Amino acid sequence: MFCSEKKLREVERIVKANDREYNEKFQYADNRIHTSKYNILTFLPINLFEQFQRVANAYFLCLLILQLIPEISSLTWFTTIVPLVLVITMTAVKDATDDYFRHKSDNQVNNRQSEVLINSKLQNEKWMNVKVGDIIKLENNQFVAADLLLLSSSEPHGLCYVETAELDGETNLKVRHALSVTSELGADISRLAGFDGIVVCEVPNNKLDKFMGILSWKDSKHSLNNEKIILRGCILRNTSWCFGMVIFAGPDTKLMQNSGKTKFKRTSIDRLMNTLVLWIFGFLICLGIILAIGNSIWESQTGDQFRTFLFWNEGEKSSVFSGFLTFWSYIIILNTVVPISLYVSVEVIRLGHSYFINWDRKMYYSRKAIPAVARTTTLNEELGQIEYIFSDKTGTLTQNIMTFKRCSINGRIYGEVHDDLDQKTEITQEKEPVDFSVKSQADREFQFFDHHLMESIKMGDPKVHEFLRLLALCHTVMSEENSAVRNPEGQIKLYSKGADTILFEKLHPSNEVLLSLTSDHLSEFAGEGLRTLAIAYRDLDDKYFKEWHKMLEDANAATEERDERIAGLYEEIERDLMLLGATAVEDKLQEGVIETVTSLSLANIKIWVLTGDKQETAINIGYACNMLTDDMNDVFVIAGNNAVEVREELRKAKQNLFGQNRNFSNGHVVCEKKQQLELDSIVEETITGDYALIINGHSLAHALESDVKNDLLELACMCKTVICCRVTPLQKAQVVELVKKYRNAVTLAIGDGANDVSMIKSAHIGVGISGQEGLQAVLASDYSFAQFRYLQRLLLVHGRWSYFRMCKFLCYFFYKNFAFTLVHFWFGFFCGFSAQTVYDQWFITLFNIVYTSLPVLAMGIFDQDVSDQNSVDCPQLYKPGQLNLLFNKRKFFICVLHGIYTSLVLFFIPYGAFYNVAGEDGQHIADYQSFAVTMATSLVIVVSVQIALDTSYWTFINHVFIWGSIAIYFSILFTMHSNGIFGIFPNQFPFVGNARHSLTQKCIWLVILLTTVASVMPVVAFRFLKVDLYPTLSDQIRRWQKAQKKARPPSSRRPRTRRSSSRRSGYAFAHQEGYGELITSGKNMRAKNPPPTSGLEKTHYNSTSWIENLCKKTTDTVSSFSQDKTVKL
Repeated sequence: MFCSEKKLREVERIVKANDREYNEKFQYADNRIHTSKYNILTFLPINLFEQFQRVANAYFLCLLILQLIPEISSLTWFTTIVPLVLVITMTAVKDATDDYFRHKSDNQVNNRQSEVLINSKLQNEKWMNVKVGDIIKLENNQFVAADLLLLSSSEPHGLCYVETAELDGETNLKVRHALSVTSELGADISRLAGFDGIVVCEVPNNKLDKFMGILSWKDSKHSLNNEKIILRGCILRNTSWCFGMVIFAGPDTKLMQNSGKTKFKRTSIDRLMNTLVLWIFGFLICLGIILAIGNSIWESQTGDQFRTFLFWNEGEKSSVFSGFLTFWSYIIILNTVVPISLYVSVEVIRLGHSYFINWDRKMYYSRKAIPAVARTTTLNEELGQIEYIFSDKTGTLTQNIMTFKRCSINGRIYGEVHDDLDQKTEITQEKEPVDFSVKSQADREFQFFDHHLMESIKMGDPKVHEFLRLLALCHTVMSEENSAVRNPEGQIKLYSKGADTILFEKLHPSNEVLLSLTSDHLSEFAGEGLRTLAIAYRDLDDKYFKEWHKMLEDANAATEERDERIAGLYEEIERDLMLLGATAVEDKLQEGVIETVTSLSLANIKIWVLTGDKQETAINIGYACNMLTDDMNDVFVIAGNNAVEVREELRKAKQNLFGQNRNFSNGHVVCEKKQQLELDSIVEETITGDYALIINGHSLAHALESDVKNDLLELACMCKTVICCRVTPLQKAQVVELVKKYRNAVTLAIGDGANDVSMIKSAHIGVGISGQEGLQAVLASDYSFAQFRYLQRLLLVHGRWSYFRMCKFLCYFFYKNFAFTLVHFWFGFFCGFSAQTVYDQWFITLFNIVYTSLPVLAMGIFDQDVSDQNSVDCPQLYKPGQLNLLFNKRKFFICVLHGIYTSLVLFFIPYGAFYNVAGEDGQHIADYQSFAVTMATSLVIVVSVQIALDTSYWTFINHVFIWGSIAIYFSILFTMHSNGIFGIFPNQFPFVGNARHSLTQKCIWLVILLTTVASVMPVVAFRFLKVDLYPTLSDQIRRWQKAQKKARPPSSRRPRTRRSSSRRSGYAFAHQEGYGELITSGKNMRAKNPPPTSGLEKTHYNSTSWIENLCKKTTDTVSSFSQDKTVKL
């Protein structure tokens, strides 16, 4: 608490070099880091406190306390404490394991060695012992121990190179340079030890790209910026050594300031479960009240007859007080209706699903040996409910490998190939590329086919030489990048390269003709999907530059309005530029992008592209990915420059969209769940056809304003495709938040760069691609893999399966618990509401944690309705998850009713059968213990048969767990009812010999059989009729799978035949093998009157591309399932 208050009071940081005593008075943090939560002494109290903050655990702790009260306890304490201790122990072991690895990581980092200048000597010190103000020596390839002010280095002018991959994920090296006054210190230990400069700078913060401070030394002040700072987490590269002064240490470093708590994400099923558990609590209280009232009535009317027998004194126990005690007794008995093991079971199932993702070889990228990684275990089932995908373009849809293709220099395009008639022709393999072998530094794999560029270079074209010189000296790809250089003649030139929208505004008026020509070239390049940058320069007067540079130094040293003054100076020098031309590079689509986009669209998932690229490039990529097609009804482009224009364009687009659909009926419906809408202005409309929306960054900024965003959202959600161009990282996050908040839809964001982190964190699920831009997006994500195409399998296979399995698990779990618990309720009406249990107490203890735990876990982990290939081939299977059809409040009530019915059968059939019945030996068998054993055995068999019926996909593990659980039940039953264990624990195992006596009676097994049949047959009949009369899509495909399996001929070895030719045509974008063979064979038959598939009408394309074949195949397959009860192969 004191530390946090001290941080609040710190308004600036003052650090003196080589003076620990001076710096200690400020109580700055040392360099030790702590990411662990516990230690040996605090683990038990803190972990228990955290666990009992959960409602379920706290509830069962209260039950345990109630069971210790003799007057109300009808169950012994171990029936609650055994499952409670098991759950808490499993969670504690998991937490302890996680924290152990955090401790291990902390110790590994804290014990790293650094050379620290202490008492005029370099000494090896552990990182945790480094203090603010110390001077540290770093050597090549060493990690930086703390945030340092660079003093000197082995490189000229105090330069050094650092890799910042651990900070921002970028692997390209960054340049840092020391002040000239400190770079003169070199490696002279005596001079470094005498350095006593004082740094006054900003307080600790998480801004990686910004630093402001002033160094005071030798009666002069020197401004400090981010270029002078080396941050903790960086690695020194290509530099023999350097010295730095510690400014921030330990938790104050920018690395640790950025490692704050990640926003905790919960799935919709989690939220629903919490609501249902509260409902179950309420239901439990209602049952307790009913039984308590019954007890009071029974005590007042009938209980008097038993008082003499039970040796009660008259008036000792009133009926009301008896009912009060009975209420708490039944709360204890019926507590199993609230599933204590539910949350633990859910976590185990999610962990299994996460391992399936990690182990999926079809999501393993062999070129770079990158597997898919589930970085969280709490969101798997929500992968099966995605409605909106927000995707970056560069590095996500494309490879982010830039290949130089064209350029425009002084109004002339280089990179095109012309024939003898000077007509533009396509580049083919027969064309001979330019020979760059004369240059030893040339990239051997680079190919350029326009020989005119080399000719212009050889002829000494000054514009071409200036153009290439600028590219060589100003080579960082940014929105705008400048370099000021002095040539051998002493002339100073300002070289500038950046986005045309920014650079063209800074050109000299004399560039008007060249500007028009270059703009046409840029549009042509962008229309071909190439990424472009404009190139310009300016000649600077020597006197002017010196004056400007002096003003820049003054601005850097300023303490107030520093950024504004610096920006103004840069704005002043970056004017009257002379245009040279533009570059165009190609960034090819990743393999499988087109198939993935098409498949996800068929799954009714809307894909929005959020990119910083210019509009023309983004549109071209949209067409290349098949997000945009020529057959779309309309493409709305929003490009307004102010809020009024943007609002008007949005409303015109809406009028156009709605106007085209006024007279349409019974067509394509954009399904939106009314209960999920929070905007009153959003009206459900019937839309036919496909539309797209394209909006640029400055228009989006106005559209996100409060009075316009409703119009934007309504229009965007009615469109099949949305592309946002020239957007900032913040705008990406704002768009995601807009859809999350007002559509209440499950969202997924996918990207590969640091600029996608905010978007990834904002979405319900964030996916990072391990691409060319480092690992920052991966580190911020929930799931990661190497290629965009793996998203199809992640959602349509793993996501759908996880949702399907979790829903089946929850339905069965609630059914099982209600069937087990409510038998006590019915028994209460026949035992005078005395809160006597109907089962043996050990059976109550072991039912959930031994007898029925493993089968339901096996179903929740391994079950699948259709195969992975069919999940991909028929994307419409994904829709039940989007509509939340498999588990919702209605499904929950159905499970409860099913459980209530089963409990009625379990109680009343044995009760009726045992009424006035004698056994085979003539003895009366209607005793309490025989009745309890019969009911318990019936329950175990019924729930085992039920889960067998619920299991769609059988594995060896399912068989072992289901039938093994029954075997374990009988083994434990006969053991607990044996004479031996009764002799050891006579008070704990009173049912001595009952199992052997009861289960040898044929009539008992007939009762068990009748109970099982009566419990299961209505379910079997209902499901049979439902599948036959109203089959779902998965039912139809499952039937088709079985038919295929039966019709499949026995496998036989065939001799391999070598094809004479396997030549394939080459495309700019990679393709996978499609469905052509199936389509052309005629085996997939089109139904005459295909019904709507999942409420979706597919767009019919006139061309015969593989994409139409995919849509056609999917529609035909679904239609044939609906039309025919048998599948013809």
